[in-house]
Amino acid sequence: MPTLHLVRHAQGTHNLTRANHAHPDPSLTPLGESQCAALASSFPHHAAITHLIASPLRRTLQTCLLSFKPVLELHPEMKVVALPEVQEISPLPCDVGSEVGVLEKEFGGTVDLGRVSEGWNVKTGGGRFAPVMGRLEERAREARVWLRRVGEEWERENPGREANIVVVTHGGFLHFLTQDWDGMNPEKGTGWGNTEWRSYGFVEEGEGDGEARLVEKPGSWRRRRGSEVGLTETEQMELRVATEGRLVEEWGGV
Repeated sequence: MPTLHLVRHAQGTHNLTRANHAHPDPSLTPLGESQCAALASSFPHHAAITHLIASPLRRTLQTCLLSFKPVLELHPEMKVVALPEVQEISPLPCDVGSEVGVLEKEFGGTVDLGRVSEGWNVKTGGGRFAPVMGRLEERAREARVWLRRVGEEWERENPGREANIVVVTHGGFLHFLTQDWDGMNPEKGTGWGNTEWRSYGFVEEGEGDGEARLVEKPGSWRRRRGSEVGLTETEQMELRVATEGRLVEEWGGV
């Protein structure tokens, strides 16, 4: 069964001040680049990684390329696959990606942009990537199903080996992707720190129903939280509702 190593991007210029949220598709700060170097040194699973996936925004692509350089050195043929489904949730300029042509010029040699089509960065008008609760949950589901399928296909082609997939994405979307609202701070929009990573497996139940559910691996939880107990189902729902309220208040999403 595939393992997902989920990573929030390093510090971008938009993380410095609220005013910087007006910067379109920002890059990493010097501190963000240092955070990537630290992650490259400390991440213990480089040799096991079989896939590198990232949101097509600039900061996530940069984070993936810098933090997982050891993986790319081990596998020169590997490219980072840009996956629009895991882009950030808000319609703010900092969370709207660049046009495909711009990405091709900047990342074309190292990133597979085959899944990034025109309109992937349109978040207005109620489209697929709009900040609407139902659509956010649906694309998170689509991402989970796609990641599971990719991992399982690789495992069938490589009997006896487990797919280990890195996904570099965003703080807000990570809660939708994992369906885990533990630590969610509505003011900050996430409970994940820059370059924080957690490892997840797929839940066996629900296979074949168009869903793919995740659960954090015990070793990942212990590394972060020790012997703490996770949130109850009621507490999870309360944080999800708070997030929905924030969408309505800030962006008009429902």
